[in-house]
Amino acid sequence: MSSAPRRFAALRNRSCATYLTGAALMMMADNVEHVITYWVLWQKFHSPALAGFEVISHWLPFLLLSVPFGQLADRYDCRRIIQVGAVLFALVSIAWGVLFATDSVTIGAACVLLVLHGTAGALWGPAEQLMLHDFVEPAELPSAVRLNATFRSLGILFGPVVGALLLFGLGAELGILVNALFYAPIVVFLFITPFTGHSRDVGVRRAPPGLRETLRTFRLVRTDRTLLSMLVLAGLGSFFIGASLQTTMPAFADRLGASDASGLAYGALLFATGAGGVVGGVLLEATNRIPTTVGSAVASTLAYGGSILVFALTGWYWLALILLFVAGMANLASMSISQTVVQLLAPPAERGRVVGLYGISANGLRMGSGVTVGLFGQLVGVAPALAWSSGVLIAGTLVAGGIAERGRRRLTR
Repeated sequence: MSSAPRRFAALRNRSCATYLTGAALMMMADNVEHVITYWVLWQKFHSPALAGFEVISHWLPFLLLSVPFGQLADRYDCRRIIQVGAVLFALVSIAWGVLFATDSVTIGAACVLLVLHGTAGALWGPAEQLMLHDFVEPAELPSAVRLNATFRSLGILFGPVVGALLLFGLGAELGILVNALFYAPIVVFLFITPFTGHSRDVGVRRAPPGLRETLRTFRLVRTDRTLLSMLVLAGLGSFFIGASLQTTMPAFADRLGASDASGLAYGALLFATGAGGVVGGVLLEATNRIPTTVGSAVASTLAYGGSILVFALTGWYWLALILLFVAGMANLASMSISQTVVQLLAPPAERGRVVGLYGISANGLRMGSGVTVGLFGQLVGVAPALAWSSGVLIAGTLVAGGIAERGRRRLTR
């Protein structure tokens, strides 16, 4: 392995640092929109079915479209793809504002906008990762991926806060229109930067998009045990835990005695995982001690599953808070390491497709947590369901680690 890169190496690259800031604002705006629109839609329709569709519409495009969008990222200028995604995000926010202002929101219109919003997120994903690969040298890619995940965690943390301020300070109509402005910085920056997502791969012959090339990428991943194990690791965490923590947190708050009138104890539970992700990302960069290896990805995924398992079983509030914080740190490490390994091993001509497959595992399969924790929790209780899901995650991680060990490769750190 080569020598370790500098701490916070990606932030020393001005283009990468500017991009990460714009991406954090984009992620924050994504979450601001959730806060405002989910509130308005619930107040207007009081529809649990629509609330369920809100989750499905956000993650289903990742499941169905990540590979086709990865093909686009392989073939075309990633700057323009991200700009299209950002503009689509902004247009959806503006459309919500018009519907709110004219009091003309219908369930049909809401479903269309929710699907467009989810599609914009799926479109952004593969092109974003190729841009990171282009901004920095391969040795500094772990830093770029970690910091990107950390900045996204910041956006996720501040999104609900900014969303609440806009919602109750300016009102839903004006607040959602102001939110559209948060997408502007990254759109402007991508007109200025010379990086295209392919600058380091000049001369690489790229196959045209199509089913044949998609199947070839599937065969490539299937025969590479290291790549396969990283996709499996990402998919296990998404499918068995995924988005379930946020949706089931009210039940755990009741169980832990955190449903106080002020909402502070409940808010702390929601905040802990995201805060752990941010702190974990900063610590990983500051210490530079955890190598970008398959073993590190497996260990951090086991730590994530173990902390969630104990959280599901404990009745002590402060222990639960600590465990969620640790889970956030471990999940950021697991996802950033596995993402980096995938990008380092993916052939340049097929990097977008492989990243698209990773998007299916890491994001699209989050829908599965609605079954593994949500529906199963309806039958046996939320806490036992989350405990069983965490146990399966741990067992699956051990199996994936064994597969990776058999096909082990040395990676550039």
